[in-house]
Amino acid sequence: MAITGAALFIFAVGHLVGNLQVFGSPDLINNYAHFLKSKPTLLWGVRLGLLACVGLHIASAIALTMAAREARPDRYAVAATYGSTTSSRYMFLSGSVILAFIVYHLAHFTALLPGLNGTMDFRKLTTELHGEQVADVYAMMIIGFQVWWVVLFYLIAQGLLFMHLGHGLAAMFQSLGLRNHVWWPRIEGAARIVSLALFVGYALIPVSIYLRMVGADYATKARLRVAETGKAARPEVVAVEFAGREGGGR
Repeated sequence: MAITGAALFIFAVGHLVGNLQVFGSPDLINNYAHFLKSKPTLLWGVRLGLLACVGLHIASAIALTMAAREARPDRYAVAATYGSTTSSRYMFLSGSVILAFIVYHLAHFTALLPGLNGTMDFRKLTTELHGEQVADVYAMMIIGFQVWWVVLFYLIAQGLLFMHLGHGLAAMFQSLGLRNHVWWPRIEGAARIVSLALFVGYALIPVSIYLRMVGADYATKARLRVAETGKAARPEVVAVEFAGREGGGR
């Protein structure tokens, strides 16, 4: 559990660094996304590796929970919480919600399922990059995080990730036999600081976009491009609009 948790934590940091490019120019994150998609072996290697880590992490959690119950088949008459924290007591719950969020996040921005974003079909958002049409990831993020309930779900998930990491990062050192009385308070403090930094970094993206502090004009132009492309693909719509203008002119 400690080793897979460490691998997932490293990915969370790297993923945040990549996503923070949304605060730069549109080409910055679009180039980043295009680079990843142009390296399918690397991309799928990482995806499968992460899937394996998630699976092993969940399997370890279930195995440890079962082992703990078998070690004491008779429950305590009163739930004992001495020495535990809220984060540690709800690790399984927070992990379950985080897993649900990961599934939604993949469906939202990777599979691009239209019914899950609450706004439009992201597959229609494209832009020209290096002389070719590629997915406009910048527009997807901006338009996607202009939907209030999407932002709310992301913030709840990031809050639970903060709780999960706040305990999990420190517990990782204990599981690997690196705990002692001198360093333990410092390890716990560092785990809280790191998990808080991740929460702020991840939460800053949807909140800034929802408040129209980032990319609002770009999103409007992207929507207009999709609308114009749709009209061009349907000549009968253009003909009706033209006839309407002609009739009005008379």
